[in-house]
Formats: sequence, C-alpha cells, structure tokens
Amino acid sequence: MNNRKTIKIYLYTRFERLWHWLQAVMVTLLLVTGLEIHGTYTLMGFQNAVSLHNFVGLSWLIMFAFFVFWLFTTGEWKQYIPTTKKLFSVVRYYCLGIFKGEPHPVQKSKGAKHNPLQRLAYLGISAMLLPAMMVTGLLYYLYNDIPQWIPLDILAGVHTLFGLFLLNFLIVHLYMTTTGHSLFSHISGMITGWEEVYETTKIEDWEIQATKK
Repeated sequence: MNNRKTIKIYLYTRFERLWHWLQAVMVTLLLVTGLEIHGTYTLMGFQNAVSLHNFVGLSWLIMFAFFVFWLFTTGEWKQYIPTTKKLFSVVRYYCLGIFKGEPHPVQKSKGAKHNPLQRLAYLGISAMLLPAMMVTGLLYYLYNDIPQWIPLDILAGVHTLFGLFLLNFLIVHLYMTTTGHSLFSHISGMITGWEEVYETTKIEDWEIQATKK
C-alpha cells in the first residue's frame, strides 16, 4: 500500500475547466442526437435532432478553433509533446499496478499535467480524431452546396465511425476519472482546478521542457 503524503496544487486554469465541461456537454449532445439521426431511438424527433446536431457541431468547431489559439499563445501545447519516458511503466500500472494499490509511476505537476500515455492519447484525439470528425461533419452539412466528390453514404459512414471512436474514448475517460486518490478526486480537480498529488513528486525532464516558454 502507498502511504506517501499528498498535497493539493492548482493545476487547471479557469479557461481549461470551462472548455473541458463545455466540450463534454457538446460531445454528449452530438452523440445523443447523432444516434437518433441514425434511427437508434426516438427522443426529440428526427428534425429536432438534426437541427440541434448541426447547431452544436458548428459551435464546437468555432470553440475548438479558440482552444487551438489558446494552446499556442499560452505555450500549453507543450503539454501534448509525446514522450516514451516511463510510457511502459504507465501501461503496466493501468494493467496491473492499479489493482495492487501501487502508486502511479508519473505524478501530475504544473509542467506535466498529462502522463506519457495520456499525451499520446490526447494528441491523437485532438490532432486527428476531432479534426477528422469536424471536417467530415462540415462536408456532410455543406453537401448540397459544394462539389459532391464523396458519395453521401460513405461520408456519413466515416463520420459515424469517428463518432463511435469518440464514444469509446468517452467511456474509457469516464472510467479513468475514478482511478485517482479518491473516487471523485479527478472530477473535483476539473471543477475546482486543484489536484491532489504526492508531496515528493519527482520533476521529470519533459516537465522541465513543458514549463519553458
């Protein structure tokens, strides 16, 4: 068992927390309306689902552009620089160590909010999956107003596939929020900005790099 003392540090800015929860709401609405559009169930009616899906999707696209601008103007993009340092230790922890009560091999800090595995996952999602979803969604939305070089059924299928990938990430992400020092410690951190970490956290080389502007 791990008996190291923990402290709380201010890790997430107000903008980060606002963006996180707004994006969570928008992604949830997009998934709910998207599944209804595909006939999975009837909740608000097809036309209402389409209208809400389009509105939220366009809003998400605009807000994502602001998020990217914020990343590069604040230097926070460095938090997503991939590294293999302790990557396999983190993988081993989630596969085995977490069930034995072992401490996380990489603790969060101001300069390294994401562990090596999270960096790879978030970089892939933010740089590839989300833009791919937005591009295919926008092409679908503008399908009758632009040259039709992709069959509609293929475009819809690809967009839906990306949506299912995002749903899979959301399920895993929700599970991972329960693996902190307490059941809701990670969720609490994203609400208040304060995260509980071990007092004797070792500063890693990639953390030093991330703090440099």
